[in-house]
Amino acid sequence: MKLLLFIFPFFLNAFALPTLYEYYTSEGITEGLSANQTYFTLNGKNITIYSGTMHYFRIPPQYWRDRLRKLRAAGLNTVETYVPWNLHEPQDGVFDFGGGGTDFEAFLDVHSYLKMAQEEDLFVIVRPGPFICAEWEFGGLPSWLLKNDIMVRTSDPIYIKYVRRYFDQLLPILAKLQFTQGGPIIALQVENEYGSSPQIDLDYIKILYDYMRGYDIVELLVTSDGAGSGTSGSLPELLFQTVNFGSDPKGNFDTLRSFQPGRPIMAMEYWTGWFDHWSENHHTVSNGTFNEIYEQILTYPASVNMYMFHGGTNFGFLNGANIGPGDNSAFQPTTTSYDYDAPLAENGDYTGKYEIVKSLIKRYNPVETSTPEPPELIKRQAYSSVEIQEELNLNEIIDRVSFVKSHEALPMEKLPINNNSGQSFGYLIYRIENLDIAKSSILSIKGHVRDTVMVLINGVLISKPLSSSSDFDGFGYWKLPNSSINLTKTDLRNVTLDLVFENWGRGNFGNLYHQRKGLTQDNQVYLNDIELNSWTMFPLEFKKSWTENLTGWRKSSSTKGPGIFRAILPIENEPKDTYIDMQEWNKGIVIVNGFVVGRYAFIGPQQALYLPAPFLKQGDNEIIVFEHFQPAKQIKFSAEPIFKTP
Repeated sequence: MKLLLFIFPFFLNAFALPTLYEYYTSEGITEGLSANQTYFTLNGKNITIYSGTMHYFRIPPQYWRDRLRKLRAAGLNTVETYVPWNLHEPQDGVFDFGGGGTDFEAFLDVHSYLKMAQEEDLFVIVRPGPFICAEWEFGGLPSWLLKNDIMVRTSDPIYIKYVRRYFDQLLPILAKLQFTQGGPIIALQVENEYGSSPQIDLDYIKILYDYMRGYDIVELLVTSDGAGSGTSGSLPELLFQTVNFGSDPKGNFDTLRSFQPGRPIMAMEYWTGWFDHWSENHHTVSNGTFNEIYEQILTYPASVNMYMFHGGTNFGFLNGANIGPGDNSAFQPTTTSYDYDAPLAENGDYTGKYEIVKSLIKRYNPVETSTPEPPELIKRQAYSSVEIQEELNLNEIIDRVSFVKSHEALPMEKLPINNNSGQSFGYLIYRIENLDIAKSSILSIKGHVRDTVMVLINGVLISKPLSSSSDFDGFGYWKLPNSSINLTKTDLRNVTLDLVFENWGRGNFGNLYHQRKGLTQDNQVYLNDIELNSWTMFPLEFKKSWTENLTGWRKSSSTKGPGIFRAILPIENEPKDTYIDMQEWNKGIVIVNGFVVGRYAFIGPQQALYLPAPFLKQGDNEIIVFEHFQPAKQIKFSAEPIFKTP
């Protein structure tokens, strides 16, 4: 019996499946990912890449391991992520790769995220940009670039100077984590969907390639584009090409093979669902359609990265937008939720697509390695409603904001603030005092509004509150090339005029060269036929350091907005994930314990904001709502997401 007890553990170990790293590296590492034949090899062994996208900057860092383990438990062997330049260099020359003092510092330790992926037995594909799209604010480019008149995503020397400086910080981190150095990174992407850029400059791609190789990046370098772009966004002699699509795998792969014969086939983005713009219906892709397309990919056969495997959230003001030709007339801002109808939901729940992925990979992956048991779901709670207790109106907010004076109105990006990096996010208030306004006077704004504007006289809202998505066709929004509003039916003397502009998200795809927010060079403001000048400008950024130090709160009287409204959520036990149900509110942002959770708008489809437990604490939690128009008397909660379009 003692002999059997001794032999049994050895017997089990002898037949146990190896980990991914044991299978590919147990005899040492001699080479990385190779695409020099019709199939991939890693360290000399055949590999099909089963990958899924998860962005560390869209997931609370306390949940990174949970999400990574869930991805590995589905049978995937690789996780893919972008790297957002605008968070890692939020001000010109000021960097944050974790612990840098910004509101997002906890999200930004990319080194820890990549090492954690390796600890969870995953390889990594990194797409460092510098442009990433990702439905992310300005496609990941920092807005302070716009203080200069430069052509981003080209070989413009000024732009390249900033890219080099950023890569000087980022690439050493990535170089040390390469597979051939014992790390998890098996491939890196150069730029992103460059074949769709309106300004294709392949000298720029060569500069990025050379710079990455110059930093001892030795792993496979790739590009990704729609199949219809052909080789226009790549350098075929230097870069391995992958393809992006949401349907017709065979057609896309056949096209890819036609201009890249004799090499492996890979989808860098198979779109598992889709994202939402405000006022659209919530996008979904049926499980049946997903199952059919994913199986077609695996049986082609091809390697594949699912975009997204777990979408996460556009916390803060970081949502992007579609912008069309660049004049803002086709502006479409993306919602705070980036659920994407992905295999893992925004809150980390398993969906039907997760089970499909797990089943299909188990069926088609010829390499068997050990995978963990799927982690238990994180519990959620619908907290009891809390009443709005205190408020500050717009004038009281302005009294607490530093200002800039200028004869000409300046856009956000040219304000001499934040170490001369301008204003990236939030609102910008333009004020003129001691103004006489005759009855029936017309205020006109030349050009397209970027992106919304509220007009107030002596703190009273004059412009129309948002009542439906059709209001986007009128004054206060972006669609009209020139817009105007009647200010008053009576003569007014010595009044204060405020224009409250909102940046609702810079474009992340297409023509990126006209992205300034507020009053730009394309805008002039007229009172009747007289151009208004000599502005006092108040940048309202809602940084944590400012919000947490607000004082002088008044007892709430449900004053119409714009204003900020404060409530307290008491939590006795360990906090749980929840959703903030904003269906009774109109439009604005929600801040919890100083951190901007995201935007809301009653026009939908998103009606509730995901609030992860790590953003909460035992005891009193401060919830602040900046409401544009009409506040509710309470804040409600839900245990489930809410999507609907009124």
